[in-house]
Amino acid sequence: MMGLGMRFRALVAAVGVLFLAVTVDAVAETKVNSVRLWRAPDNTRLVFDLTGPVQHSVFTLTAPDRLVIDINGATLGAPLNVNTSNTPITAMRSAQRTPTDLRVVIDLKKAVTPKSFTLAPNAQYGNRLVVDLFDNAADAAPIPPPTNVATVAPVPVTPVEPAVKLPPAPAGKRDIIVVIDAGHGGEDPGASGSRGQHEKDVVLAIARELQRQVSGMKGYRAELTRTGDYFIPLRGRTEIARKKGADLFVSIHADAAPSAAAFGASVFALSDRGATSETARWLADSENRSDLIGGAGSVSLDDKDRMLAGVLLDLSMTASLTSSLDVGQKVLSNISRVTPLHKQRVEQAGFMVLKSPDIPSILVETGFISNSNEASKLSAASHQQALARSISAGVRQFFQQNPPPGTYIAWLRDSGKIAQGPRDHRVSPGETLAMIAVRYQVSPATLRSANNLTSDELKIGQTLTIPGAELAAKQ
Repeated sequence: MMGLGMRFRALVAAVGVLFLAVTVDAVAETKVNSVRLWRAPDNTRLVFDLTGPVQHSVFTLTAPDRLVIDINGATLGAPLNVNTSNTPITAMRSAQRTPTDLRVVIDLKKAVTPKSFTLAPNAQYGNRLVVDLFDNAADAAPIPPPTNVATVAPVPVTPVEPAVKLPPAPAGKRDIIVVIDAGHGGEDPGASGSRGQHEKDVVLAIARELQRQVSGMKGYRAELTRTGDYFIPLRGRTEIARKKGADLFVSIHADAAPSAAAFGASVFALSDRGATSETARWLADSENRSDLIGGAGSVSLDDKDRMLAGVLLDLSMTASLTSSLDVGQKVLSNISRVTPLHKQRVEQAGFMVLKSPDIPSILVETGFISNSNEASKLSAASHQQALARSISAGVRQFFQQNPPPGTYIAWLRDSGKIAQGPRDHRVSPGETLAMIAVRYQVSPATLRSANNLTSDELKIGQTLTIPGAELAAKQ
């Protein structure tokens, strides 16, 4: 007869086996259902869609180059089919190492540097495993970004026409650099419209048009933070702006609200509380303290004590915030001519992309994509062009009054070639567009362009923007 101790040990062992079986079954319930891919200028992002959480590890192999991804506690729920053209990936294959452990092997054209992490479910997706493949710096020219390979087709993007060829600025007179940030991208679609429009596609089209228009103005050059459908972290966007030497950062978005009736455009600058917290973060971050502040990088913090660095950062942040509110109000005033406003003044919030202590930064909500009428307008090329014209007009007005030293626009102002910056004219009874053009020594075509007019018809009391002499002379 089995003793009491032996029977107890047998019972414990049986319970352990049962617990292990239950645990294995539970872990094995997670499936990898699909993989999505986006190509950025310097990296490729893979996103594996999961039905639950997993543990994972990645490592690389050479001769030939391969990346191995072990996903523990998962099985393959569907074939991993993805378009790998214009990426370092030549093939993707998978196999179950054990009944609950999946191995994915990625064959590569060249070596990459991997980075991986998991994401919890959000409003759009479930659990995800993200694997970024960074191109090695030693590689030659980067692989160009491909078109979107997501399952939902993007809103058609208006082709970007080449900018007008302008005569070069005088030697030593640099362009004003405006960095334009199209929000969201890649696996982050942003807000969605009732007809399947994605914010990431709409704002990229507006950003491209704004780039074309700003670069078409002599003395200005516009750069994009992203040129295709791929994801950039929020702080990475401001880092791109700094590396490009931005004099202004403009982030383009399309809002959403629980109420489908919400409408109107908005402009945001950084809040005072956001500015204070960001100054503290920079002082606490030794890597940030070695960065440069002062627009073109004229002040370094790495040789300053904490108190002096704090004073310099506070001065820089205050100046940037003041400029942000100024340019934001000018942009808002111009936007009001082409679309209704959600708020009549520049709002302030702690948006991450606005937290640059040395670059004036604004965020433009071009409208509510959650409103069906505004979503249709935002997807129309004509409205995208009108929005871009209004933003570029506000940017031009700001810099004609506040040109950075050493720029072509500053040279124009200092040499008296900008007689007066943009100003407003209220139409009186009996006035015509031609009469107003003669009064201000500009062409009717310039007035039509600056005010988004489709004809010469005016209304009494209508307010017209009279562009500065520099713009008028060029047109």
